[in-house]
Amino acid sequence: MSTVPPDLRARVDELRRLIHRYNYEYYVLAQPTVSDAEYDALMLELRQLEARYPELITPDSPTQRIGAPPAEGFATVQHELPMLSLSNVFDEQEFRAWAERVYRLSGRRDIEFVTEPKLDGVAVAILYRNGVYTRGATRGDGYTGEDVTANIRTIRMLPLRLYPPDDVPVPAVLEVRGEVYMRIKDFNDLNRQRGEEGLPLFANPRNAAAGSLRQLDPGITASRPLCFAAWDIGLFDGLPAPATHAGVLDYLRRLSIPVVPEYAVYRTVDEVLVEVRRWLQTREQLEYEADGVVVKVNDRALYDQLGVVGREPRAATAYKFPAIEKTTLVRHVEWSVGRTGKLTPIAILEPVSIGGVMVERASLHNEDEIQRLGVMIGDAVVVQRRGDVIPKVITAIPARRDGDERPIVPPDHCPVCGAHVVRLEGEVDRYCVNPSCPARLKAQIQHFASRGAMDIEGFGEKLSDLFVDLGLIRSLPDIYELDWEQIRQLRGFAEKRIENLREAIERSKDRPLERFIFALGIRHVGERNARLLAEHFGSIDRLAAASLEDLLAIPGFGPTVAQSIYEFFHEPKNVEMIERFRRLGVKVAETAPVARPARGPLAGKTVVLTGKLTTLTRAQAEEALRQVGARVVSSVSKNTDYVFAGQDPGSKYQRAQQLGVTILGEDDLLRMLRESGVSLAEAVPAS
Repeated sequence: MSTVPPDLRARVDELRRLIHRYNYEYYVLAQPTVSDAEYDALMLELRQLEARYPELITPDSPTQRIGAPPAEGFATVQHELPMLSLSNVFDEQEFRAWAERVYRLSGRRDIEFVTEPKLDGVAVAILYRNGVYTRGATRGDGYTGEDVTANIRTIRMLPLRLYPPDDVPVPAVLEVRGEVYMRIKDFNDLNRQRGEEGLPLFANPRNAAAGSLRQLDPGITASRPLCFAAWDIGLFDGLPAPATHAGVLDYLRRLSIPVVPEYAVYRTVDEVLVEVRRWLQTREQLEYEADGVVVKVNDRALYDQLGVVGREPRAATAYKFPAIEKTTLVRHVEWSVGRTGKLTPIAILEPVSIGGVMVERASLHNEDEIQRLGVMIGDAVVVQRRGDVIPKVITAIPARRDGDERPIVPPDHCPVCGAHVVRLEGEVDRYCVNPSCPARLKAQIQHFASRGAMDIEGFGEKLSDLFVDLGLIRSLPDIYELDWEQIRQLRGFAEKRIENLREAIERSKDRPLERFIFALGIRHVGERNARLLAEHFGSIDRLAAASLEDLLAIPGFGPTVAQSIYEFFHEPKNVEMIERFRRLGVKVAETAPVARPARGPLAGKTVVLTGKLTTLTRAQAEEALRQVGARVVSSVSKNTDYVFAGQDPGSKYQRAQQLGVTILGEDDLLRMLRESGVSLAEAVPAS
């Protein structure tokens, strides 16, 4: 007989139901209704009750998401219903031909179609028995997959037990089919973190999702930002299944299972093509990788009636986006030198057009990545380009080698200054050891003068290259001691240009401390870390005197970041450089901001910025909003008060429309800042 009091058993059930609901709100809807502290308190209470009464622990409990030990290998799973692949079409003519075959074979013209994004991830089948998560398996070859039950259990947006509304029945067996994927931002953050830790980078979000899902240790999978979206059902026993595909997705949503975003039903081919064009136009703004639009016959009985050709259902196809990957040849490899001295291998390619842009250069990242790819000079390679991201080589094609290929040999000396190159223990990169290397100095100047740093208008790449080549700048402080008489002798430097440049340099002396710290170019210190350092220490002197323990005490600062900062301020040349900046009038301590009462239309409001602002930079807008008591966040939820949209707003704009959040423009932002007591001159600092 159970020793658990009935009221505690009921409380455990209630805790699990609440935690599941809050997970769905947070991870799927991005609309949390409780604070992190409230959520953590519920989890703590559940853990304590389960520790007190171990007989209450069940596999579907939220506390058991990372409860499995590392596996020695993956068992295989036979799919009772095959997981078929899709046919592809690549243009409107091919799509119309596919639709005509559907009309002809069905003998009908009154057919509805469903469109949904073709997520680029890993296809899986997830099994629930009596509403409890039981098994997860990869697609594999469509008939046999790998058992990844413990790993899929760690995906927090996926319910381990179904808690349907009272009017929604659950079948005895429910197989949910969908995609495990990684959002682009999460992928970039993961790669950034791996780079700081000296680990190999993932090639793309799909590669990262696949690698994360196939970890033998579920604890590693749990640490990765994996998402799931359902796009169909397989087994459905004990109840009649929904009659339409859209009905299936609606049904899964009511069970709080995340489904593919923005699916829609259309009645004609022309309507479908309008939707496909919309996806093509907004492709670059998506928060996830999608390589096409899936189009399916909505009527599930007709879908089954149309049957299968080979391993592809006749009633569905994928309208593939134009390629962002192409195959070309590696002519040779150059090594560029960055501001920290890091050498980056750049593949010089046989020119190839990708997405309408001619690509001749692509990053190889570092020599570990070269080894991972196995790429050689002369190889055929696959090159990927997405948006404004620098193209990169994602794989080599050894089968196309003819024997003339040559290995890529990392240099022992800097290709610019000839100094020795070192690769430190535990590092994936090589570095030029010469702090006066012209290539390093040029990159440092460009970073120092950039908008997010000291914001010296007119001091771009061409100017920094010119001044370094002429010997006018030999170190960063030389920017503030330029020989203007010598500059007057240069072609293209009229008096007005010189006057503007001098004024821009003089204005830069009074930037906030966080921007000066960022401008110094300390390894692993981006704008966020620079802001944390400025807020924590308040002056360069206190930061320079900080111990490793002091730095590690800052939330989010790990050993790699702390060590890099500590070493920078204990390098005599850097100490001397900062003293020169001080003597030249550059502000190196934070000025206490004038206390501004939190009043006006923005005080206490949660706001999101999206799109390009024309009057303000993003950093200036965020700072002005913080000054008047607004909370600036990066994602839109039902708790967002305003979304301020500039030019070319992305998915945040669409999300705000879906949630009914108030959307305002840049003029509204400036007006509300003024009403909150910020003058335009304050909101837009001189640059």
